[in-house]
Amino acid sequence: MPLQTLDVRGQPAVRLTLAEGSTCTIALHGAHVLGWTTADGVERIYLSPDAVFDGQAAIRGGVPVCWPQFNQRGPLAKHGFARNMAWRVEPVDPAAPAEVRLTLADSDASRAIWPHGFRATLTVTLTPQGLRTALDVLNSGPAPWTFTAALHTYLRVDEIADVRLEGLQGAARWDAVRDLRHPEAAESLRFTEEFDSVYAAPAAPLRLVQPHGTVEIAQSASCTETVVWNPGPLLAAKLADLPDDGWRHMLCVEAARIDEAVLLQPGAAWQGWQQLRVLAAS
Repeated sequence: MPLQTLDVRGQPAVRLTLAEGSTCTIALHGAHVLGWTTADGVERIYLSPDAVFDGQAAIRGGVPVCWPQFNQRGPLAKHGFARNMAWRVEPVDPAAPAEVRLTLADSDASRAIWPHGFRATLTVTLTPQGLRTALDVLNSGPAPWTFTAALHTYLRVDEIADVRLEGLQGAARWDAVRDLRHPEAAESLRFTEEFDSVYAAPAAPLRLVQPHGTVEIAQSASCTETVVWNPGPLLAAKLADLPDDGWRHMLCVEAARIDEAVLLQPGAAWQGWQQLRVLAAS
């Protein structure tokens, strides 16, 4: 099926659809994945019903592209500017009908806040039971520069109390809520309150286990950290673009490059990706 163009809450978007029924919707604002529904009709990505769709603010939920800065670790606005700008949809490759590429290049607006030449490409690939997002960054300018990044994926869960995240035991952890550093002791993570931690990414994929199916979460070796975040009830109540109970229906598991910034020489490129795959009902 050809790539479909549509309007989502007043903003332009595109949709991939497979013959077996899986779909993925991406907003041009921020190259932001808004939803991924598998053939069984289950939505796998959480999008806040209170998210702002004005073409300027970051969208709450989905898969925000955090680049060229993660969080507030630098001089730019939180999570950089890529998630707040309009990206361009590239022509569809007939050999890859279930793939869409969106690009963002430096402009007067970007150079006013970050004076570097670049070209960023987000490639979204839909497969039966799977979704892959890949961020490619090219230094198109005359001088080297550094960046950090994250694919800030909000996974939808039916009820956070019924969820466990497996695969991080033994990984070095920075608990941002308590500002503590220690290896992860738990065999599986459970979530009852605010959780915000940066892990050294393990080599093996993680597993998000819940009744509607276990989701395997893999990431590229170039993404050296995995971020796990849930606002919990107290912080959720303070976020205007998230329902008070929104924390019960989402878990962010992010492929990230944070602790050691990427140094990109002129003409050089970098890629980071995350692969989601539904394995089975638990």
